[in-house]
Amino acid sequence: MKKSNNLKPLKALFFLISFWMITPSFAQKKEIPLWDKIPDEIKYSAYSEITDRKGDISEGVRQVTLPTLTAYFADAEKSNGTSVIICPGGGYGMLAINKEGYKVAEWFNSLGINAFVLKYRLPSDLIMKNKTVGPLQDAQEAVRLVRKNAAKWKLNPNKIGIMGFSAGGHLAATLSTHYNDKVYTPIDTTSAKPDFSLLIYPVISMQNGITHEGSRDNLLGKNAVSEAIDKYSTEKQINATTPRAFLVHATDDKAVPVENSINYYLALKKEKVSAEMHLYEDGGHGFGLGVKGTNASWPKDCEKWLAANNYILKPEGYVFTYFKGNGEDGLHLAYSEDGYKWNTLKNDTSFLTPEVGKDKLMRDPCVVKGGDGLYHMVWTVSWTDKGIGYASSKDLIHWSKQEFIPLMAHEEKARNTWAPEITFDEKNKTYMIYWASTIDGKFPETKSDEEKGYNHRIYYTTTKDFKKFEKTKLLYEPGFNVIDASIVKQDQGYVMYLKDETRNPVQKNLKIAISKKLTGPYSKASEPITGNYWAEGPTAIQIDNQWTVYFDKYTLKKYGAVQQTSKGWQDISDKVSFPSGTRHGTVIKVSAEEISNLKKE
Repeated sequence: MKKSNNLKPLKALFFLISFWMITPSFAQKKEIPLWDKIPDEIKYSAYSEITDRKGDISEGVRQVTLPTLTAYFADAEKSNGTSVIICPGGGYGMLAINKEGYKVAEWFNSLGINAFVLKYRLPSDLIMKNKTVGPLQDAQEAVRLVRKNAAKWKLNPNKIGIMGFSAGGHLAATLSTHYNDKVYTPIDTTSAKPDFSLLIYPVISMQNGITHEGSRDNLLGKNAVSEAIDKYSTEKQINATTPRAFLVHATDDKAVPVENSINYYLALKKEKVSAEMHLYEDGGHGFGLGVKGTNASWPKDCEKWLAANNYILKPEGYVFTYFKGNGEDGLHLAYSEDGYKWNTLKNDTSFLTPEVGKDKLMRDPCVVKGGDGLYHMVWTVSWTDKGIGYASSKDLIHWSKQEFIPLMAHEEKARNTWAPEITFDEKNKTYMIYWASTIDGKFPETKSDEEKGYNHRIYYTTTKDFKKFEKTKLLYEPGFNVIDASIVKQDQGYVMYLKDETRNPVQKNLKIAISKKLTGPYSKASEPITGNYWAEGPTAIQIDNQWTVYFDKYTLKKYGAVQQTSKGWQDISDKVSFPSGTRHGTVIKVSAEEISNLKKE
């Protein structure tokens, strides 16, 4: 067998990569040829690639003559160098290259994983001397090519996985069990062994009664001998050196029976090879990244497996800042990995004891991370003071000297300065501090004796350094007693979550106002997004790409949450759990390392 010369494609490849660094959006459309000279190739001019298109999108390809890799490089700052080579399915007769290739590569990029979509040759006696090994040749060369260029592309050569859907899953499993087979002569000793495999509704076996006959006929021929059937029944080829695997299948798969995955898993288990399998009640065959029902959760399950095996950077987590009682003991913190289950830190004792203000309280602690890398916190210091507390920290553990900021000192008739919050304006590198105050004599039309004369509006100031502050201004006057504003940037504007404090007729619920600018003007308040209970202290963050608002069900003495859906706001209080006694807090996203350090306190 003649040695292939890979120097020319490598030179071309280096040029392409250099070009991609300048135009990344164009890079994903560039294909890298696998071979300079395809091994055991038969030239046949009447056989050429056919593309199935839907508009401008290539949904599938047939009659592949030139095998390629399409590279999707992840953001280097979000990656630990893991790469996955993706083998689309199609019964060894076509490649579903969009649904089971390009879309999957984009999903991997979102996780910080580099992805390579393999357009492999489909078995054909017309262009291959031995059609049975043609796809395996391409898979082996794909792993070798990625591994050889790991340093150049900033990849980890020991974290290269193979992924396959359906018949592509058979190819991935074949590579995982036949990576040492001499199906062509490589130019060096680079290993073709994948470090792990991801097998999604895979064809595994060639045995009667379990195989996908179309895949078997295309790969082995209609009259395959028993030796070939056994050799390419990959569940029979597993040994202790087979790479670990993650498997996904639907029980109601009529095309490729679920026993394919089950038998592969049991064979791995017998050889004590690490494996995880997820079987879903429904989904049929070919559901890609998931369509509906339980199978739609498999990408999230796979993400957890990848994280557990250190193939992706540990995901960010969340910290909740809150107070207990009247706020006399100071700052409490809880953490969560998923945004639903919250656990106390430091045995639910205080991280910072209040020292400033008339009453020396630390109520409604709001923490944000600024452009300077510091965490900035403001809080309510008293029921009747004209200012708030402020401190900063690098790690949420060690805090600067506490300061009192007299935001309402200029207002003689100001009664209070409650529930301060901070929103950082990334564009202007400015912090906006805003809070609720009652100024006696203002807005008499909404004054209520039932609220002891309190009649709040939202005021604000801006600062770049928490030393110099712009003149205090009115931020929001909705025409009712309003408190507990919390503002987040969403899409192209800002959303203010707020509490309607009206007592007669009773409201005591959370609403929304929107603005194109952080400093307003904000729209009329929406209808309530919370239910038939009293709610306060909203704080919002995206969980699983859905906006989630946590709040204090203060009369019920527990915490709740609502989540935005296509049908409106849904109460998910039954899905969240908070430490006992949690009061009015804020949620922030933090690194896994920071959570680990907080756990040590």
